[in-house]
Amino acid sequence: MTNRPLALCRFATFTIVAVGALVLLGAARELDAQDEPKLVPDVAEVGKLLPLLPDPPAGWTAETAEGSSDDLGDTKITTVHRDYQKGEADDAPTTSISILDSVANPEYVDMTTSGWTSDETTADGYTKSVDIDGVPGFETFENDGKHGALWLLVAKRYFLQIETTGQDPQELQEWRKRIDLTKLAGVK
Repeated sequence: MTNRPLALCRFATFTIVAVGALVLLGAARELDAQDEPKLVPDVAEVGKLLPLLPDPPAGWTAETAEGSSDDLGDTKITTVHRDYQKGEADDAPTTSISILDSVANPEYVDMTTSGWTSDETTADGYTKSVDIDGVPGFETFENDGKHGALWLLVAKRYFLQIETTGQDPQELQEWRKRIDLTKLAGVK
């Protein structure tokens, strides 16, 4: 696909930001509890999350899904990701889907979701909180480039991120429908 470097950059950025935040929160947690035993919850295995990333819809292609589990001492993290593209043009519509298991760091969940309460619409686009069948989230869309992002917190542990370019805003929800949120919530 022609946008592979951009997609890899997005995945790397998503992973770096998530891991960085988890490391900082883990360090702060260690300062607060130096004498407490370290009980780090188990994150889901990559192999359990990869099958939840959907196949490409008709007319689209997809990169091979990828993922990793990292043990950062006080924090563990599992992330899976897949990129999709419609056509070969440089400006072809794209979608990236990532799932991050944050069970080992409830502070990260609180920090990330704390800003999901604002709603704003301007000539440039919108940001809004969403609730999809009891699953809280946040959606943004920029008219320039038709760039959208949807974040959902599934089962109070899995961050599902869908990012689109070159597509109308309602496509975020169409992509979300391709992911079984009930099945994701059940992964342990």
